[in-house]
Amino acid sequence: MKQSLQLKLGQQLTMTPQLQQAIKLLQLSTLDLQQEIQLVLDSNPLLEVAEEDGEVDTAEPEIREPASDGPMESIDADANEGITPDNDWSDSMPDDLPVDTQWEDLVPSSAPPPAAAESSDYDLDGRNSSTDSLRDELLWQLGLTRLSDTDRVIALTIIDATADNGRLEASVEELHEQLAEELDIELDEVVAVLHRLQRFEPTGVCARDLRECLLIQLQQLPADTPWLEQARVLINRHIGQLGSGDYAQILRRTRLKEEELKAVLALVQTLDPYPGESIGEDSTEYIVPDVFVSKRNGRWMVELNPDIAPRLRINNEYASLIKRADASSDNTFLRDNLQEARWFLKSLQSRNETLMKVASKIVERQRNFLEYGEEAMKPLVLHDIAEEVEMHESTISRVTTRKYMHTPRGIFELKYFFSSHVATTSGGECSSTAIRALIRKLVAAENPRKPLSDNKITLLLEEQGIQVARRTVAKYRDTLFIPPSNERKRLV
Repeated sequence: MKQSLQLKLGQQLTMTPQLQQAIKLLQLSTLDLQQEIQLVLDSNPLLEVAEEDGEVDTAEPEIREPASDGPMESIDADANEGITPDNDWSDSMPDDLPVDTQWEDLVPSSAPPPAAAESSDYDLDGRNSSTDSLRDELLWQLGLTRLSDTDRVIALTIIDATADNGRLEASVEELHEQLAEELDIELDEVVAVLHRLQRFEPTGVCARDLRECLLIQLQQLPADTPWLEQARVLINRHIGQLGSGDYAQILRRTRLKEEELKAVLALVQTLDPYPGESIGEDSTEYIVPDVFVSKRNGRWMVELNPDIAPRLRINNEYASLIKRADASSDNTFLRDNLQEARWFLKSLQSRNETLMKVASKIVERQRNFLEYGEEAMKPLVLHDIAEEVEMHESTISRVTTRKYMHTPRGIFELKYFFSSHVATTSGGECSSTAIRALIRKLVAAENPRKPLSDNKITLLLEEQGIQVARRTVAKYRDTLFIPPSNERKRLV
């Protein structure tokens, strides 16, 4: 077998570390970007935060040639004038002191001032902020309740079987079978402890179903509450018709007048079907916009949020210590960190420029939305923006993910402005976002006694020149969290 040499030509795409870093920063959200910047600041001594009053120094630091190290300048001794030692207070203490002299009046203390101590002790926001779950709340109330050891074990089992919304997920029979292996108890004992726990706060907790939850809450109301007895009958006997909105059948069976039924329903609507959700900390997530959009002199202007990231610069003092012909470990360390700092600053600048380009094109294409609202939203896909900014669709996807735009109509994610095309009878195109807005508008203006069905909404949209199937209308309605027509039926 003869050996031979072959020459082949090929192309291979290689992602450099600089490109990988730029892509990573591009797809980060605002909060993630701030964390990434802080990590880089902690690890790279060549990077620093520019002063707010000063300008960012973009000039390249001068790398000096090796030079002989001169002696360090001594600290000026005059700078220490006027500084007295800490023990000089003992020389000025008089021999005879008054009887009512306080020790703090004579000895310097490092404790915080009284105002600061009081503010830390009486931090109302910190004291009132609760992170306890529903289980913690029930266990706390259980600790204040006098029960036997057996009943306490039963109560703990019931609490463990209670969901975070306050609903009991296991039946009484299942709990009894679970406890019968360890305790010699009857089913009535489990029921008795359950009724004891149902008196805990929040009212209606540990209920087995919706009917029992609402009835427990009605029992806690004063006896002279108007329409209390009628509400009990409505929930106990007609909760199925109440859920389906069959008010005609309810009026016929309860023999109530329409005005009376309205009053009873108003009382029922004050009850909480999931009382456990009121316990626990509400984790509020704040959105920091990346881009600001405002109208000035009849033109829409796009600006980057200057507060999303600190202004960074290269530390010239450290950079000036780099020597060109020095191969020591310290010099190599400084040189490598200088190069990484330059790459990081360049990646940040590239991220801001790309975000600005994409946001400007989105505002240019969706100007009607900013002027008139959702109904004027135009169809837009990633390919349209990618062609205008001469970038790949994957890059546009990274830019628009978890990036937010502050507009006069609210704060929206950049992906919100992208929607699919729906054909119209006139041969044009309509955005799916605009169709959702029209559906929301039609439902808001409907007669509560006769809500619009999906088929009726389809016909109304067709009258406006928009051809959509009934299944599409149902899908859009579900995305808007609008219930079906039978569940939207109300008494006026």
